[in-house]
Amino acid sequence: MSKLSGIDIKFLTGVGPKRAELLNKQLGIYTYEDLLRYYPFRYVDRSRIYRITELQPDMPYVQLKGRFVTFNTQGEGAKRRLTALFSDGTATIDVVWFNRIKHIQESYRTGEEYVIFGKPSLFNGYYNIVHPEVERFSPDNEPHGLRGVYNLTETLRNKSITSRTIQQLVQNLLDKVGYIPETLPASVVEGYRLMPLREALVNIHFPQSLDLLQKAKERLKFEELFLVQLNILRYAKGRNSKIRGFHFSRIGDYFNNFYHNVLPFPLTDAQKRVLREIRADMGSGRQMNRLLQGDVGSGKTIVAMMSALMAADNGYQTCIMAPTEILATQHYESLSRMGAQVGLRVELLTGSTRKSRRDEIHAGLLDGSVHILIGTHAVIEDTVEFARLGLVVIDEQHRFGVAQRAKLWNKNTTAPHVLVMTATPIPRTLAMTVYGDLDVSVIDQLPPGRKPILTILKYENNRASVNKLIYEQLLLGRQVYIVYPLIQENEKLDWKNLEEGYQYVCDTFRDFRVSFVHGKMKPADKDYQMQLFAANETQILVATTVIEVGVNVPNASVMVIENAERFGLSQLHQLRGRVGRGADQSFCILMSKPQITKETRRRLEIMTETTDGFRIAEADMQLRGPGDIEGTMQSGIAFNLKIANLASDGQILNLARNAATAILDRDPDLTAPEHRVLIEQLHLHFDKTVNWSRIS
Repeated sequence: MSKLSGIDIKFLTGVGPKRAELLNKQLGIYTYEDLLRYYPFRYVDRSRIYRITELQPDMPYVQLKGRFVTFNTQGEGAKRRLTALFSDGTATIDVVWFNRIKHIQESYRTGEEYVIFGKPSLFNGYYNIVHPEVERFSPDNEPHGLRGVYNLTETLRNKSITSRTIQQLVQNLLDKVGYIPETLPASVVEGYRLMPLREALVNIHFPQSLDLLQKAKERLKFEELFLVQLNILRYAKGRNSKIRGFHFSRIGDYFNNFYHNVLPFPLTDAQKRVLREIRADMGSGRQMNRLLQGDVGSGKTIVAMMSALMAADNGYQTCIMAPTEILATQHYESLSRMGAQVGLRVELLTGSTRKSRRDEIHAGLLDGSVHILIGTHAVIEDTVEFARLGLVVIDEQHRFGVAQRAKLWNKNTTAPHVLVMTATPIPRTLAMTVYGDLDVSVIDQLPPGRKPILTILKYENNRASVNKLIYEQLLLGRQVYIVYPLIQENEKLDWKNLEEGYQYVCDTFRDFRVSFVHGKMKPADKDYQMQLFAANETQILVATTVIEVGVNVPNASVMVIENAERFGLSQLHQLRGRVGRGADQSFCILMSKPQITKETRRRLEIMTETTDGFRIAEADMQLRGPGDIEGTMQSGIAFNLKIANLASDGQILNLARNAATAILDRDPDLTAPEHRVLIEQLHLHFDKTVNWSRIS
């Protein structure tokens, strides 16, 4: 396959320079291998020809055989269309085109027999098919069996490149190249009973049966996920064996004094388990690279603090990086207060820190008197240097680019221990792929005394009852978030919603003060408004999703999310996590328009059924697909999955990971002759990515 990746697609029969340029730009097909790996996204059954009299409104794509009776053009300019009357002898149906009208008029004739393929629609009591596939019928090329349908752009369709065109090019390629070498070792193909590569590629494009199509999919999904896991695990094993870390051998006065005399509440069993895992990592002599997952309010910050105390007990400094100044300030306020009680110096460094204060902090970092530095992107500036940086904690780590995180690594010649934290629960299959080179810890318990948040789905006609609940909570001295969507594609509409919503809230709750926050505000203005709310000088905060991360107001007991149908489940869960931080009963109200799809309604109902972030994350991935969740594309570890789906292929992923682990256990550097093919595949797929394996 590596040889096929070096042959320009323009040399294939049926392509040429002009078509090659189209395939390059529109589909990313540059080489023979790119074409073979451009898989159909679905399949249709072309084994049956229907009669027009058999059509039903809910039918999927159907195949009809007959003749065009008439062709008529209607309208002008952009509204111009071509309508043909198509008859199969039992009835007639309209066939409509809005594009390529001249080409179609020149290509198809009345009286000749054609097979048309498309989705029938019912309009004004009559069936029609818009933009069908059309083929001249002859007994020799009668369509039959399963046929793949490829994702195509409008530009390609306008240039008469259809799914049939792609199929023909693939057939030309398979006829031309003959033998296709394996990309997996024989031991893997045989051990996991995988379909050979050439047979899989033939059946993915030209399935001979549903059974063979399934086997082809399983083979190609396994291969794709296997190579991702092999790449991740190879780097992880290399890092663990070659990259030494600071050896934190002792638990001393800082930690013990804090644990016995300062800790404001008992640790949960989950927090204790995670701290044991972190202690084992930092005492092993190898660099820790650990992902800490935990729902909003599960106590990740205290785990980070106690990890920093371990570093301090061994004479090392800690840097904690947060994505927003508000979140960094909140960390500073809580950790500096607790740290002072055991003699730790904790400092805050952000973009708004005055120069004179910066100079003091820089000096403290260099002489070692600053034990913990908390900050935003400001901590990665070149002027920030440490005497002995031993631990880096990155909060809400997906908010940072990988290159930014790498700068923290480079503060030392020896790798600091790295703890990355997220309150966004990550489905296991996604975590294995995006963060497969990290050890994972999970805090799956909330601190005692927290009441589950009551989540309620309401519609616009329930507005009065929602306002009544808000008013009752405000009278009890509580505070309220009201969140509006702000989505770039509909910015004008959203701004109107946000501004009108703010005015409505002010008019409806006249006895209370209201803050107003959105992402387009200057940082200083935004922080000022948020601080007013945090200090309870305003009782209602009207905002966009800028409050998703980094606002901790235990007195807030109501979260109202307007147009909740426009948010993903994970984002709704994050927003809900802004309340329920105190001992009082909290509420999350999901406001939706009544006219929503069945799938959307189900998504919102999931939120009302559970507060389990991991269950929600799994459901979100099942409903929306993994997409680019948690920066898959920026990790430099994973690559675009062409056929595997992390939402549905968890079983194949587990098998692929087991196979990759077994090979690396036997041959860590892949030097065995039978593994030479794997080195070629890793070079082919991953050499263009930056090697970020040395950081979180």
